[in-house]
Amino acid sequence: MSHATPGTPDRVHLDNGGRAPWHPLARQAFEQALGDGWADPRRLHAEGRRAARLLDGAREAIAAVLGARTQEVHFTPSHTASLHTAVASAAAARRRSGTAVVTSAVERSALLQAAAYAAGRAPTTGTAQAASAAPADPAPADQVPVEPIPVDRLGRVDAAAMIAAVQAPGVALAALQHANGEVGTVQPVEAVHDAARAVGVPLLVDAGASVGHVAVPAAWDLLAADPADWGGPAGTGVLAVRQRVRTAPVGPEDEDPWAPGGVSVPLAFAAAVALQAVEADRAAQEARRRQLVERLRAEVARIPDVEVVGDPDDRLPHVATFSFLYVDGEALVTELDRHGFAVGSGSACTSSTLEPSHVLAAMGVLTHGNVRIALDRATTADEVDRFCAVLPGAVARVREMLGVGGL
Repeated sequence: MSHATPGTPDRVHLDNGGRAPWHPLARQAFEQALGDGWADPRRLHAEGRRAARLLDGAREAIAAVLGARTQEVHFTPSHTASLHTAVASAAAARRRSGTAVVTSAVERSALLQAAAYAAGRAPTTGTAQAASAAPADPAPADQVPVEPIPVDRLGRVDAAAMIAAVQAPGVALAALQHANGEVGTVQPVEAVHDAARAVGVPLLVDAGASVGHVAVPAAWDLLAADPADWGGPAGTGVLAVRQRVRTAPVGPEDEDPWAPGGVSVPLAFAAAVALQAVEADRAAQEARRRQLVERLRAEVARIPDVEVVGDPDDRLPHVATFSFLYVDGEALVTELDRHGFAVGSGSACTSSTLEPSHVLAAMGVLTHGNVRIALDRATTADEVDRFCAVLPGAVARVREMLGVGGL
């Protein structure tokens, strides 16, 4: 086939996890909010009140989908900011109980790093607000951070081990993703939440890869969601915090501790409209994309020396991940790009980290030669078939370039 260049109609974008194309209604909402919601919603004049109404409407719409109260929904600068703030503020509020943050081994790096930082840092000080919220007595010095809980080869956390860790003394917070955005596997959040709530430990659920694609779980105390993943804009995040959960300020005093400096009303409004739109036909889209992923996984499994990873059944409907033996992941992504297909990769030696995917490594599966597909709502069956037709040849060419074609 002829090589497609970026931006041409022949290109097929299959790397929609975490940054999907804007939903058309999100674009319309953003343009409307640029005209009606440009003012600071904290001001008392007419323009500010109009912006505040748009922002309140956005919170209400998102709360309805998440199963939360409107006042429990907050906008943040990004999904990473949601995770960082949720871990820091919930852990700081419970320092008298302990410092440990229990996580699975396949959480996002942003969450794992936030958990390690929260477990090891000193109590928050430096402002009157923070000092009043910080405990008078620090956590016992003999407490040590909990190691991330292992997962099986499907990427599912050891629920019994996580429950035992959550119920141990000295735990401030537990965090578990709803589903893994790299391999698609759904996690046992209900069982972990029940165990955590029994001992008064709040559970942070990272639903950044699942909201807008599957039903939102009811089992959470704090929940982070990512508008850019469901067809909303990047540059804003969503964090819901149940009213029963105690939090503490973790930075300099600001009128909005979740979004210091204030919220972009146009971005928030566009995010809410996009979520309403995708939720309206989510069940149909879930069934359609699940069929496409099942077809894709079956076709990929025919290629020699491939490992299709993640749970084959209890999984996100739009994510497919596979790793090839004797293949360099970056080379394969580049080869597929030359043929018009944009794909993701959690492979070893990525250009940004030069390290293997910690998710694949924790699962004990191949970390090299990895390709991740995340189907958009607009991805067609024909595009999936075209990709399946091109992939075997691309794998063979990369193996030939590496001198292992005959293995």
